[in-house]
Amino acid sequence: MADEVVSYLACRPGGIYVDLTLGGGGHTLSILKATGPDGRVIGLDVDGDAIEEATALLEPFTGRVVIMRENFKDIKRLLGHEGLDKVDGMVLDVGVSSYQLERGERGFSFMRDARLDMRMDRRNPTSAFELVNGLKEKELERIILLYGEEKRARKIARAIVEARKKEGISTTGELAQVVAGCVGRGYSKTHPATRVFQALRIAVNNELENLKTGLEEGIDVLRTGGRMVVISFHSLEDRIVKETFRSFSRGCVCPSDIPQCVCGLTPKAKLLTKKVVFPAREEVRSNPRARSARLRAIERI
Repeated sequence: MADEVVSYLACRPGGIYVDLTLGGGGHTLSILKATGPDGRVIGLDVDGDAIEEATALLEPFTGRVVIMRENFKDIKRLLGHEGLDKVDGMVLDVGVSSYQLERGERGFSFMRDARLDMRMDRRNPTSAFELVNGLKEKELERIILLYGEEKRARKIARAIVEARKKEGISTTGELAQVVAGCVGRGYSKTHPATRVFQALRIAVNNELENLKTGLEEGIDVLRTGGRMVVISFHSLEDRIVKETFRSFSRGCVCPSDIPQCVCGLTPKAKLLTKKVVFPAREEVRSNPRARSARLRAIERI
């Protein structure tokens, strides 16, 4: 949704923008083109492979882009290191990237058999392998139910614990087989392990807590009139974005039965997207994964 991102950010020459999830550099490239000749972008990502790919793509814009291998949840501190306290806009593309899914050795997908990993930041000592083979059954159930919204979490957690007693579960294929053997394929178009893999990935990378922190820090570094655009891909992420953006636009948190505000909180932003924005049909046709994308945007006031 590069066109939508540039449009909602209201990109302009001379502006300073932050790509909180750099990935392969696609959004940053679009922003740099839209803000020429002197717009600047700070690109953040914890994935070393993504940093390498984006650096190559953005090489023609050296001098207008700063790339850091850092987590977007630390945006205030990172901008401080650059001598900045406010920016004109930021984009956050949440969750796993196509880049990560397509590289089987990263262990994000059961489409390619590889060692269980799922770390976006491979400096993180805990991978999906440790969770699957080390967590107690109740904790596995909690993760699968909470982060995967999987109703059969208890049954799946029990099957994982039983399977790992024999030989351990080392690969994506082995885990997918355990889940499919436990709950069956049924009539769903999606693989029965899809939600389990989502849950483990979120847990490994602390994605939801990072998202909450990143949104709270991000609004504070937007200058008046600055904009934040967030693209999410599943209901858990979108719910957090929706509720957080509403809280930014609402301000007061006093109970409705109190006749006069006593909290003193005022709105920080206005909603630019009162309803979620979906990708155009043309984009979905060219990139089927985009069908799940949901965009929301706010403007600092």
